[in-house]
Formats: sequence, C-alpha cells, structure tokens
Amino acid sequence: MTNWEGYKCEEFEFDGMYAIVVFPNVKPNGKLALKTEYFEFFTKMQTDLLEQGYHLAFVKNINRWGNDIDLVRKSKFASFVSEKYNLSKKCVLIGLSCGGLYAIKFAGRYPEQVSVLYLDAPVVNILSCPCSMGVNKNQPIPRKEMYDALGLDDISILSYRDHPLDYIPTLVQNKLPIVMVYGDVDDVVPYNENGILVETAYKKALLPIQIHCKKGCGRPY
Repeated sequence: MTNWEGYKCEEFEFDGMYAIVVFPNVKPNGKLALKTEYFEFFTKMQTDLLEQGYHLAFVKNINRWGNDIDLVRKSKFASFVSEKYNLSKKCVLIGLSCGGLYAIKFAGRYPEQVSVLYLDAPVVNILSCPCSMGVNKNQPIPRKEMYDALGLDDISILSYRDHPLDYIPTLVQNKLPIVMVYGDVDDVVPYNENGILVETAYKKALLPIQIHCKKGCGRPY
C-alpha cells in the first residue's frame, strides 16, 4: 500500500502497463471514477470525487490518441477494478483534453460500463486538434505524433471515421449524462470545433448535459 496526495493507493502492472487504484479517506460509496489520461495533472476533480467516497483508478495508455489496444485494455481494467473492490460496474469517466477523446471513444464502445462523463476541453474533432484545419492555425501539438499513433497521414485523415465525434450518436442513443467544462478563449482545443458538437447533439436530443464556460480562460484546468 502506497500513498497518492494523502490517499492510500495500490500501484501495480495491468496488461503490461502502469496502473493505480486510489482509495477514499471517507466511507466508500461503492462507485468508481476512471481517469482516462494525464493522471498526475489537473487533479482537482479526482480529489473531489475521492472526498465523495469514490474509488479512483487509472491505467497508462500507449499514447494519447485513443488507439484500439488502449481502449480494450481500459475496458478490461475497469471491469477488473470493479470486481476486485466490489464496486459498481458503471464508472464515472474523467476526460481532460486528449483524455476527453479517450472518454468519448470509451463510452461509445462500452456504454454499459459508463454512468456519466466529465469532459474538460475535450478533443472531439482531430481535424481541429491536432490537425489545425479549422480556426486555429498555430496548433502546438504536432500532428505527426497523432499520425504515428493511429497510422494516418494527410490523405487517410480525410476519410478517417474513428474520431470521438463519430461516437456521439452512440452516447446519445444510450442517454449517457455529460458534464462539460471549457474556456471560451481556448486556442488549443477550440470549443466551437470540438465540444460544441457534443453540446449540439445532446440539446437536439433533449438529453441531460451540463455546460460550464469559463470566461476569458484558455485551458480551463
């Protein structure tokens, strides 16, 4: 048993990758929160949920662009943690930026494992981030990193059909609740090219979604 930010935790290897489960200091509520990327950064939501009695879990990804191997591992990991610690089979997904990409794709593939999505400046359209084909022409994330991760190039990206946005209909069909935060001057993951796609689909379907805009904020976390 080790320690993470004042909480007891277990660190181990799962399917060849680093994994961690953090335990609440208060009475457990039997629920699981799964962070999808950037575990050591922007941790306020993680500690907030721990203080509400959630168990917190994370398994490292090969890359941050939502490849099949990582998504399958994440599904197996969520099932493993739920069973081992006698938690709900449905988890809260915490997805920030590229973690939002992972959260949306995970929920689209495994909706039966998800209770709610918390998305903070989520990457929804990779033609926007990192490909900079929209308003932002100064994308700091090299698109080559994403191309190498997903086996794409400038030609194949145009017919690519595994964006997070391609999973929005499945989220709508399964009526998965969403809480989404963004900054209105975010020039890395512009909201009007990314999160707005989720917001529009949910409002059209009259589904529960909470939107929180931070005025004058670039990266809200």
